[in-house]
Amino acid sequence: MIKACIAALLALGVCTAAAQAQSRLDDIVGRGAVRVGMTGDYRPFSQHDKDSDAWSGLDVDMANNLAAAIGVKLLIIHTSWSDLLPDLAAGKYDVGMGGISINLARQKAAFFSAPVMRVGKTPIARCADKARFTTLADIDKPGVKVIVNPGGTNEKFDRARLHQAEIVVFPDNNGIFDALIKGEADLMITDSIETKLQQNLHRELCAIHPDQPFDFGELGYLLPRDIVLKQYVDQWLHIAVESGTYSALLATWLGSGENK
Repeated sequence: MIKACIAALLALGVCTAAAQAQSRLDDIVGRGAVRVGMTGDYRPFSQHDKDSDAWSGLDVDMANNLAAAIGVKLLIIHTSWSDLLPDLAAGKYDVGMGGISINLARQKAAFFSAPVMRVGKTPIARCADKARFTTLADIDKPGVKVIVNPGGTNEKFDRARLHQAEIVVFPDNNGIFDALIKGEADLMITDSIETKLQQNLHRELCAIHPDQPFDFGELGYLLPRDIVLKQYVDQWLHIAVESGTYSALLATWLGSGENK
């Protein structure tokens, strides 16, 4: 009996060591590069300039910080909101970043880091219409057009909460706020932090009660089901938050600007 127990413990140790050896973190170190998936269309988190192929944003800076912490180079992999989980499952990238909402549907297929930010869905509209859209009842009326980017939590929120308003799907999230300014829709519902940024970038637009959103949400980094990598990313993120690195980068990318 004792021999059997010892054998079982030894086998457990071997299996544990094997599991650790197969960690994605070890793959990253061996490869000499961490591949970070981003959509490139969600300021202030990630922005991709197609002409120059340049990437910028809060999470681009954080991804560079993660790569430096691991001691490898950074490779940014272009993905989309609808392909976040399929691309992760296919092994196209190691960590998903760029303003990704934590939700239970995604949690079924992947891990998340510790939350990096608390957010919630809130409207943004042309400033002249700001008083028209303070509640979901104000928004969910015939004749109201709500613009949305496809495949993400914004579209999911709209389709679950809006039944009379017209949902206008706009394929390019980089140009969606210009379309809103031009009158192609009446408003957009998105994460509160994005509404704060966009009102600073576009004087025509006003965030509507961004500090009192319609729901509760958090953003985090998307990870494969690899506990070793998750623990490393969580510890790196903890250090970045406690050292003030994250808040300093956030202040840089969110900008100042006056709330309207």
